Amino acid sequence: MRKNAIMLACLALLAACSEHDPILPGTRTDIFKSENVTILNEEISDLPENLPEKEVVNCPYTQDSSNVIWDGERKIFSGFPTSNSVKSNQNPVCSGKYVYAGLTTGELVKINPKTKNISWVADIYRASNMTGGASILDIIAPVVIQGDFVYVGGLGDAFCKINASSGKKNWCIPIGVAVPFITTDSVSFVVATDNNIYAVRNSDGAIYWRTKIEKQTEPVYKDKILTIGKQKINAQTGDVIK
Repeated sequence: MRKNAIMLACLALLAACSEHDPILPGTRTDIFKSENVTILNEEISDLPENLPEKEVVNCPYTQDSSNVIWDGERKIFSGFPTSNSVKSNQNPVCSGKYVYAGLTTGELVKINPKTKNISWVADIYRASNMTGGASILDIIAPVVIQGDFVYVGGLGDAFCKINASSGKKNWCIPIGVAVPFITTDSVSFVVATDNNIYAVRNSDGAIYWRTKIEKQTEPVYKDKILTIGKQKINAQTGDVIK
């Protein structure tokens, strides 16, 4: 009884009993090789002029603030509710026969909605954020599925590229994400919670450049220019356009 009470208390507080304990069960690995951010300060040479139109994928599933995913009135997944989350409208993303969802517990899950089986769970947060019990780990920016990979960022100071089949990380970098980001074939442009925009190389997570921004809002890409609020930035160099 005492052991069960301790375990429930850990879950309720969102504080793992050690800094590496996940909220949902399953085998996991640390997501960062290093918590340092290295900026290459390099120009990007292979950017498209404009982005192709996004394919609209019908995803009929819904997600509530208690980390429950629904197929109409049928419950297909139940995560743990959190009391220290931010107000947002999270929506699952569909790809093939699977549903991907970011949770307020800082975890990304892949679910088969027909069988309710969980294919995998990936942690999207800095491990040190799990100590103390008051961290906000929500994944509120839309998850992006591109080919065989899932790109996801959360308020737990992590932006990651995940193998869609296995749930294993290709890389994660320690930057927090609260708004939608842009992913091209080779680069992701990520507005971070530290009031910078990062140009992240998709192959390995290296950062081409980092530029200070005036407002955290969804970036728009056109003619190799990023528009963030009223600010315009050269997408190749990261230079602010006056």
